[in-house]
Amino acid sequence: MKPTLVILAAGMASRYGSMKQTQGFGPSGETIMEYSIYDAIRAGFGKVVFIIREEFADMFKENFGKKLEGKIEVDYVYQALNSFVGDRAIPAERTKPWGTAHAVLCCKGKVNEPFSVINADDFYGRDAFVKAYNFLTTASNDNTYCIIGYELKKTLSDNGHVSRGVCDVDADNNLTDINERTKIFRNDKGVITYEDESGLHEVSENSSVSMNFFGFAPNFIDRCENLFQDFLNKEINNPKGEFFIPLVVDHVVKSGSGKVKVIPTSAQWFGVTYKEDAPVVQASIDKLVADGEYPNNLWA
Repeated sequence: MKPTLVILAAGMASRYGSMKQTQGFGPSGETIMEYSIYDAIRAGFGKVVFIIREEFADMFKENFGKKLEGKIEVDYVYQALNSFVGDRAIPAERTKPWGTAHAVLCCKGKVNEPFSVINADDFYGRDAFVKAYNFLTTASNDNTYCIIGYELKKTLSDNGHVSRGVCDVDADNNLTDINERTKIFRNDKGVITYEDESGLHEVSENSSVSMNFFGFAPNFIDRCENLFQDFLNKEINNPKGEFFIPLVVDHVVKSGSGKVKVIPTSAQWFGVTYKEDAPVVQASIDKLVADGEYPNNLWA
């Protein structure tokens, strides 16, 4: 059974200020996620599932359905505030989705095979998809998942600070801890630092970080369902509370119920966290096309 690619595309793009998931960057108007899908097809994935808000369904189907017809199976999952909430009352001030792990939970019944999860607005590079496919088809099981680990220095923005999940691993590349570091940037001396409530701290540029590229067995969705109920018990009245994939991953590791491999990739990540990142992304894709890594038209 071929693995599935699940794309997180239900976010509100608040920092970027537009629907960046459908902004064209390639020579023929390709979006960033189209390059991910193209790389996934080349690696051997058999299906792509878009997690979106239902009000964007027609737009997504118009933009991607015809392009991908005959190339890979396509399906859609809608992330809604009332999904898997049961009879709980949702506070009126809660307007944003419940987070990335809730998005994965919304795939219940639609994804029944090993799968990878990625962000819609991140460019991950071909090497990452090859390694994810190899893991999902040879090493994935109910107790073994993976994170594709990027070198921190290859994930920064020149236009502002970023947040990254910094991974600690053991001698066998098993995840032992993942720490969300906010406000990571390279200072005037070229040193990468992050800021928290106690001040500034240096972090190695070679640190392995998670860019929300995961590989899971289908039972991970059940883990999300179980933990989401605990999350709601504690956070349902917190309008900013979010149920993130790393929370579930951390529970798997800390509870001893499974292990998570951190698989290093040499790929250069880039994305559009800020509007000022867009020209850099455009230039990066132009260079990859000029170097022959991708055709001028992905779907011609």
